[in-house]
Amino acid sequence: MNIGIVGLGLIGGSLARAIQTNTPHTVWGADLSRPVIYRAKLLEVIDEELTEDRVGQCDILILALYPRDTVAWVEAHATTIAKGAVVVDCAGVKGAVCRPCWDIAEQNGFTFIGGHPMEGVAKLGFENSRRDMFIGASMILVPHRDIEIETMKRLKDVFDAIGFTRYEIAAPEQHDRIIALTSQLAHVVSSAYVKSPAAAGHRGFSAGSFRDMTRVAYLNERMWAELFMLNREDLRGEIQGLIDRLRLYEAALDTGDEEGLTALLREGREAKTALDAEEAE
Repeated sequence: MNIGIVGLGLIGGSLARAIQTNTPHTVWGADLSRPVIYRAKLLEVIDEELTEDRVGQCDILILALYPRDTVAWVEAHATTIAKGAVVVDCAGVKGAVCRPCWDIAEQNGFTFIGGHPMEGVAKLGFENSRRDMFIGASMILVPHRDIEIETMKRLKDVFDAIGFTRYEIAAPEQHDRIIALTSQLAHVVSSAYVKSPAAAGHRGFSAGSFRDMTRVAYLNERMWAELFMLNREDLRGEIQGLIDRLRLYEAALDTGDEEGLTALLREGREAKTALDAEEAE
């Protein structure tokens, strides 16, 4: 098969490396940066550049772009994409991407499937991409309700070769609601937490907790701001829920209620224990 990858940053570059290493498929890549294209070809991460005339020759197209750029790319290439081709995105929100792209795909005879690879590192760009990035990782797939099982199987075979071992099938609303908690809220909290004036004096006073809490504050602010705004209702709900829960801890401290604070901490420990047990099943 011919597989085109649009966007050769951390995610797209890692997907290209894995497909090139683990499959016999031809890999074509596109990126706004000419140096990235030249380097990807030199390192044999891609076979050739994904030019406009090659888009229509692709059996699978993987779009590793920001959400709005994903929709814009699909709109711009709708009549060029081959009939029967599969287009899958890697954006971090699904409602704002899948709904318009499903309509475009249906009108033009190709299949669009929402995708979200659940893996990444703090460092950005093609230079930090790795062929083993997704080994053992989870892939969330958001297909249209009329998807054919053979189309899903064709895509899964490629993702299996990349290294994904777990698949979740979700509707756009379900994906965005859960991701607001598991990913987006974590980035908001980390960003706010690291701004404490006391953080400047942490050296020698911190262990794993500070490192873990601040890890995802190192982010691509333009991309994450777009993700947050496109999922703002779900994210606002999670932020408000966290504020409400934090106020219970604050109230216990204000009133000197040590027993109440102990109960709150016990509830948190028990909630974490239950989540860990669920994941182990």
